[in-house]
Amino acid sequence: MQLRVSLSPETCLSPAAARLVAMRRGILALTLLAASGWLAAQTQPPPPKLVVAIVIDQFRYDYLTRFRSEYTSGLKRLLEQGAVFTNANYEHVPTVTAVGHSTFLSGATPAMSGIIGNEWWDRESKKHVTSVTPLDDSVRLVGAAGVGSSPERMLQSTVADELKRSGKGGKAIGVSIKDRSAILPAGRSADAAYWLDSASGNFVSSTYYFPLAELPAWLTEWNRSRPADSFKGRDWMGHKAPDKIGPGYYNELASTPWGNELIQGLALHALSGEKLGAGANIDLLTVSYSSNDYVGHRYGPDAPEVRDMAVRVDKLIGALLAAAEAQAGAGRVLVVLTADHGVAPVPEENIKRKMPGGRLDWTRMRAAAIDALNKKFGAANWLEDPMNAFEPVLYFRADPLPGKSIDRADLERVAADSLRSQPHVFRVYTRTQLLTGSAGGGDRVDVRVRNGFNAARSPDVILIADPYWIVSAGGTTHSAPFEYDAHVPLIFLGPQVRAGRYHRNVAINDVAPTLATMLDVETPSGSVGRVLDEMLR
Repeated sequence: MQLRVSLSPETCLSPAAARLVAMRRGILALTLLAASGWLAAQTQPPPPKLVVAIVIDQFRYDYLTRFRSEYTSGLKRLLEQGAVFTNANYEHVPTVTAVGHSTFLSGATPAMSGIIGNEWWDRESKKHVTSVTPLDDSVRLVGAAGVGSSPERMLQSTVADELKRSGKGGKAIGVSIKDRSAILPAGRSADAAYWLDSASGNFVSSTYYFPLAELPAWLTEWNRSRPADSFKGRDWMGHKAPDKIGPGYYNELASTPWGNELIQGLALHALSGEKLGAGANIDLLTVSYSSNDYVGHRYGPDAPEVRDMAVRVDKLIGALLAAAEAQAGAGRVLVVLTADHGVAPVPEENIKRKMPGGRLDWTRMRAAAIDALNKKFGAANWLEDPMNAFEPVLYFRADPLPGKSIDRADLERVAADSLRSQPHVFRVYTRTQLLTGSAGGGDRVDVRVRNGFNAARSPDVILIADPYWIVSAGGTTHSAPFEYDAHVPLIFLGPQVRAGRYHRNVAINDVAPTLATMLDVETPSGSVGRVLDEMLR
């Protein structure tokens, strides 16, 4: 028998020589590893110098598909070159402007952010407040007369706030026609937010941002040119702008495409005036095109006016992206686009299609609930907010029958049962149910209502109407947990983004943690979303 032994070269070496060979191999391996890491670093795109966060107010997801053939500019580019999430939803109630804008760059639900609606009854001050009502009247408008607006009621941070805190952030600026739409996405640390003052026709800010009550020179100069006045008497699809300049004219202007053109002009002036994207740090510009919402409320999602607004905003977005890239440089702009909510069809149009829908008389329904309380407990002034005829919610007085102890859960139950007994009511939730976790069986509607409930600010009773039923005397509206109000576009565009269509269910709450990851900063404090890592390079 012949024994064969296979020897490696090292076995023929002395122990010292073998150690030297092994050491050299180790050095070579480390060198190759470092080289591969260096090569990987060279292929990584540079960080953005400018983040452009765009909201189209009241823009359903299906506007992307229904009008796709007519998009030739910004939306076309985003759809073809961006990461398009086809099933992005808001996971809260109500689906309204302030809540959508506060969610966008915070990732927080209303339960966390405290922004529970466009406005609500403030139990502490015993008055209606808006989402951007300052905590005291010392905050004044800058650029016009009156009480200003601020983000003080926002309880959580945004991406802009975290950028600032990290030391990587440059300027953060928000622009829109609506104050809440300019203020809430940019966060509490923003350098400025600008919106249209309908009394003066000026674009304004507040002393929250400018304690010395002076607007920047570029905005003062632009206001002096009276840009809003230039549309006097103009015609759009048979709708004529008023000939007389004044508050009525400025309010009406918001319900035309010229409102969006003013927002665009403001955004472009802010971009150049503040040199956004041209500095060493990462700047952030939020732009909310408000006029789509005003037009949509008036005419409904099936109207030709809404289609025309969508086609026009496509061109505005294209010009905005081109200007941003011209200033920050190619490949140095990160873009994210969404909407703050969708909208219900006009009920009368839905009925023509043999679909359900109609208008609820909330004043009558509320009166029936009060009558049920009077019969059960005795006559009293039950409601702390007796004039609320626009949202189907109830706020009860702390002591409606002095000297008579009434169990709050029993009080809520009687009012809720009265509302549940009326037609076209989908569900009614009470404060006690939501606080104790006993509200419903946990389906998507239940989850969205719970996400929208803030213990300190939310009402005592919340009514959800049947699908397609609305509390509005004319036109249409939004606020429901159903898909026509909750399903919105979500598109990212930038060097770090892997283009394509992504069909998994995602939430708009996912935007903030995703941006924080891409910018390598802390996730905003109230974020409940996840990182959309499937689209990251």
